[in-house]
Amino acid sequence: MTISKFLSTAAIIFSLTILSAEAKPASDASGRVNKGVELAQQHKYDEAIKEFNAAIEANPKSAKAYLNRGTAYRALQKYDEAMADFAKAIEIAPKDEMGYIERGQTFVMQKQFTEALADLSKAAELKPDNTMAIRLRGFAEIGLGDWDKAAADFTAVLQKDPTDAQAYERRGFVFRSQKKYNEAIADYDKSLEIKPDPDVYAKRGYTYVTYLQNYEKGIADYQQTLRINPSDYDTQQRLQYAQSALAAKNAPPPAPTPAPTPQPGLFTPLNIGIGLVVLLVLIGIIFVVTRRRGGSEDEAESSGRIR
Repeated sequence: MTISKFLSTAAIIFSLTILSAEAKPASDASGRVNKGVELAQQHKYDEAIKEFNAAIEANPKSAKAYLNRGTAYRALQKYDEAMADFAKAIEIAPKDEMGYIERGQTFVMQKQFTEALADLSKAAELKPDNTMAIRLRGFAEIGLGDWDKAAADFTAVLQKDPTDAQAYERRGFVFRSQKKYNEAIADYDKSLEIKPDPDVYAKRGYTYVTYLQNYEKGIADYQQTLRINPSDYDTQQRLQYAQSALAAKNAPPPAPTPAPTPQPGLFTPLNIGIGLVVLLVLIGIIFVVTRRRGGSEDEAESSGRIR
């Protein structure tokens, strides 16, 4: 959920706004709005803001001028100024869903998901067939971890527009978060059929490797990601991990280590026999020595008596 993806939505708002402005009678305010939209579409946001300022001076009740200026401020990441302009657009045209959509989108970009949910639900209420409001509400519900509601919103978007690749990708993310891995893979497949996107290849590969241990398919997705975006460092690391995991999985089992031959203990029959012989010899020696000592004493006593 990157800022760049949201800014692509902002470009759509600019183009829609200029069409609406051109449908009205020419005036200085509408001319300035149209010029500002052209500059914004060229990413010349500071110049666009000057044109929107002039449009607001010419017509302070121009909700479109505030709406477009807020979108230009948001592109420059000047969120406080953008939020003030969206609030003014809502004040001028409270029944127009676009002010709520733009403010809700800006809340999502700042991870203020509860506030975003309120604005985007209001936009969907005002115009139920506006898939932009429903899709962005799905983003807010993802941020809040409300997986079931997010899945329902992306499903509603896909029912209205079956070619919405981003809605398939986001619903795939929701399914993956719910541990519905096969459903996630199916949505990633559909998203890639509509639009081959390296980020989606990487996400599908991650699902294969991390959750399904299908290393072959995961490796194929990572390689496809790097063919499109060779400088993707994270995918390079994940590819190396998947290749190592596959090699370990396919490696032959190690040969069993033979059990060591037990060494004979001290108390073997031979050692016991030798010990007994040694003991008998010692007893014999002690006996002989003892007898000799006893004979010498008798002789001494006898000699004493003879003298």
